[in-house]
Amino acid sequence: MATRNLYAHDPGDPGWTVPATGAARFSWEYDEGRDRLLSLYRKGKDKQWDAEKRIDWSLPVDPYDPLGLPDETSPLYGTPYWDRMSDKDKGEIRRNYSAWQFSQFLHGEQGAMVCAARIVESVPDLDAKFYSATQTMDEARHAELYGRFLHEKIGLVYPIDDNLQALLGDTLRDSRWDMPYLGMQVLIEGLALAAFGMLRDITDKPLPKQLLAYVMQDEARHVAFGRMALRDYYRGLSRAELREREEFVIEGCYLMRDRLRGEVVLTDFGIPRDEAVRLSEESEYLRVFRQLLFSRIVPCVKDIGLWGERLQRAYVDLGVLELGDANLDQLMARDEEIAEELDARRFAAEEAARKGEVAEAIARGAEGADGGDGSGSAGSADGAEGPAGAREV
Repeated sequence: MATRNLYAHDPGDPGWTVPATGAARFSWEYDEGRDRLLSLYRKGKDKQWDAEKRIDWSLPVDPYDPLGLPDETSPLYGTPYWDRMSDKDKGEIRRNYSAWQFSQFLHGEQGAMVCAARIVESVPDLDAKFYSATQTMDEARHAELYGRFLHEKIGLVYPIDDNLQALLGDTLRDSRWDMPYLGMQVLIEGLALAAFGMLRDITDKPLPKQLLAYVMQDEARHVAFGRMALRDYYRGLSRAELREREEFVIEGCYLMRDRLRGEVVLTDFGIPRDEAVRLSEESEYLRVFRQLLFSRIVPCVKDIGLWGERLQRAYVDLGVLELGDANLDQLMARDEEIAEELDARRFAAEEAARKGEVAEAIARGAEGADGGDGSGSAGSADGAEGPAGAREV
C-alpha cells in the first residue's frame, strides 16, 4: 500500500526540495587521519546490520497499544475528555500518538540520511568523509525499519512536524560545512536518542524494543562522531563565529521543545487547538519527557565548546541547564550494552528453541522405532516407519 494512503493528513507535495548551498570538497591526502575518527569508521563498518534479518518482524504488535505505555502517559488522562472516552476511543488515541511519534522518527531518519550525505560532500577531511559514508547507510536502514513498522504494524502515518521540518531546512540551507553536524548530529540526533531511550526503557513490547535498541546502538556512534569533529573545529573559531553557532543551537532547541507537544493528535479527536496545547503543556508525563529529551543535547553542546552566557540563559529558561554535567560517554556505552544484551537473550532463546525442536523430533523418531506394541523387535520388523522417522530428523 502506498504511504500516501496511510497518512492521517494530506502531506501535500510528495517531495520536498531544499536548495543546496556550499561547496563540495575533495581531499587528495589519503594516508593521514585522526586515529579516533578512523577507529570510529572501522567500528561503523563492523557494526553494519540488515534490518530484514536482525529484526524479528514476525513478532505481533497491537496497533491500538503498540508500546504498552500506561494510561498516565496520555495528556488526556485525568481530564473529563478521558473520562468520556470509550475503550475503543482510548485505543485509537494510543494508536495515533504512536503513529505520530514514530512518523517523526521516520522523517528525522530520512533527514539524517540526507545530512550525512551532505557531510560526505562538504566536510574537508577524508577521515570524516569515510565515517559519514557509513552513517549514511545507517540512516537509510533506520528509515527502512521505521517505515516498515508504521506500514505493517500500525497502519497509520503522520506528515513531518512543522518545527522538525523548519530545523531540518535551516540545517540543510546553511552553506557552512559544520552546520549539518550541528543541526543533525547534535540537535536532531541528540533529541532522537533521548526519545528512543525513554521509549526503549518503558515499553514491554518486544518488537518496538528491538527497533529502538538497535537504532540507538548506531546513533551512539553518530553523536560521538559529531562531538569529535566539531570539538576539533570549534577550537579554532573566533568568539563571533562561536556566538553564531550558539544562536543556531538556541533557536533549534526551542523548535525541538515545541515539536514535542503532538497537539495535532488531540485536534484529530475534536479538541480545539488552544485546548490541545494547554493539555500537552500541563501533562506531567510530557513535562518530564520534554526535559529528559535534552539529556543528550546539553552535555554534547557543552563538550564541543558552545557554552556562552546567552546559551546558558536559554537552558535555564528551558529548565535543562543542569543536564550539562551529564556523562555522555556513560550514556552511550549503556546504549551499546543494551543492544548487545538484547541480542544475547534473543539468540540464547532461539538456540534453546532449536534444541527443543531437535529433541522433540528425536523423541518422535524413537517412538516410531519402538513400533505399535512397544517392543524393539516389532519396530525392526516394521522397518519402514523407523528409518523414515530417522531420515526426517
